[in-house]
Amino acid sequence: MSIGKVYLVGAGPGDPDLITRKGLRLLQSADVVIYDRLIPRELLEETRADVELVDAGKQPTKHRLSQEDINATLLDRALKGNTVVRLKGGDPLLFGRGGEEALACQKYGIKFEIVPGVSSAYAAPAYAGIPLTHRHVSSSVTVITGHEDPTKRESSINYRALAEIGGTIVILMGIKRLPEIAAQLLENGLDCATPAAIIEWGTTRRQRSIVGRLATIADSARQNKVQPPAIIVLGDVVRLREGGMGWFDLLPADVLTAGSGSSDIRQTR
Repeated sequence: MSIGKVYLVGAGPGDPDLITRKGLRLLQSADVVIYDRLIPRELLEETRADVELVDAGKQPTKHRLSQEDINATLLDRALKGNTVVRLKGGDPLLFGRGGEEALACQKYGIKFEIVPGVSSAYAAPAYAGIPLTHRHVSSSVTVITGHEDPTKRESSINYRALAEIGGTIVILMGIKRLPEIAAQLLENGLDCATPAAIIEWGTTRRQRSIVGRLATIADSARQNKVQPPAIIVLGDVVRLREGGMGWFDLLPADVLTAGSGSSDIRQTR
């Protein structure tokens, strides 16, 4: 039996229309689809009737499959001659573990391709009316994770450098640690009045934006009971939302996309 192939595909940030044409084509022809928790469930309707669907969804405190199990499943299905799509939320490499999965394939001689996806790092702010750069406001963007490897002895994020560089700061997977992250930035010199925004369930019908300032944004998140998935944007670009760029909030309810968070389309087989 010939060995199959693995495609690490970015599903996009939540709006099912934001998957790439190549990603959709591969999804429609796959023998096996191993998918994450935050992928748009509507995309599973695009798969073949005889596809094997494997739910590899991870929640912060509960994993259906460990990363080792996911890697083993990828390898097992590919070694059996299948075309495997590993469907990952956002982009497969940006603070995802697509790199580890690709290396696992490489180690066992399994061919793979990486299909980039639209990341929530810039898509969610765009849907919230916040451009990450603007020629008169910000000429740089720094993207950090709020959820580092828990086995690390200390953070590898240089908060002093973040505070000094200016521009726009985007924090992914940081809601649970937002009080500590905000405190670190304040302690290292970032202005307490720095505009801040939280975008919950960005690009989906459940999208919600909360705007404030660095000194109080963690309190706002708690008061508004913000839950993942959500991203945080810090910087003067946040003010542009209030200047008339908040286009998504003005859409009629009947034209909003379903996106992530909708009910399961098909039971995992």
